[in-house]
Amino acid sequence: MRFLAKLFWALVFFALFAFALNNQDETSVRWFFGYEWRAPMVIVVLVAFAGGCAFGVLAMVPSWWRHRRVARRHSPLQQDLPPASPAAAGNNGPVAPPAVDFAPEHPPRDGI
Repeated sequence: MRFLAKLFWALVFFALFAFALNNQDETSVRWFFGYEWRAPMVIVVLVAFAGGCAFGVLAMVPSWWRHRRVARRHSPLQQDLPPASPAAAGNNGPVAPPAVDFAPEHPPRDGI
């Protein structure tokens, strides 16, 4: 299986390499106010792809922060349970803290 994965990535690399070799012609990107940028087509495509990836990651940041905040809120280490008062215990011994459901809305993800 590992061999097939390496073969797949080698094919992807050679396909992208062939794409880069076939698109070395200079192209121009015309911006506003008469500004023009000239570069090889493969560079223009690479910059557009990198810009799209960066925009996608930045668009996901608020969602990631919200999920981290929810996960911290449901974490058993972060729960602040009020201490049991001696008056509530009476003569029957200490009072057990109330049961708290720590299950998050989604399964935890590794690496975050």
